[in-house]
Amino acid sequence: MSPPTTVAVPPEAIYVCVTDRDGRRSQTVIEFAPKVHALCRRHPEMGPCQYERNACRAGGGRVYAASGQEITIATEAEYDKRVRRVRFQAN
Repeated sequence: MSPPTTVAVPPEAIYVCVTDRDGRRSQTVIEFAPKVHALCRRHPEMGPCQYERNACRAGGGRVYAASGQEITIATEAEYDKRVRRVRFQAN
């Protein structure tokens, strides 16, 4: 098991994407438009917030909240319980 990740989150950031490549760790703030930023701060379960977190994971990153807590797939499942999501599958 790897040691816990220490994350430095800037004051106004909501999420940080942490990636490990070639033995180097990098942190990138997940940025939102001002209205979306306010929405995600109040309601992290909303679609635009989840989209950006998933984009981080798709690039091999891990998402951490401003509190330092990792936002895992299990956390996303808890968020999904709060909202009704309709997903359409293309044929």
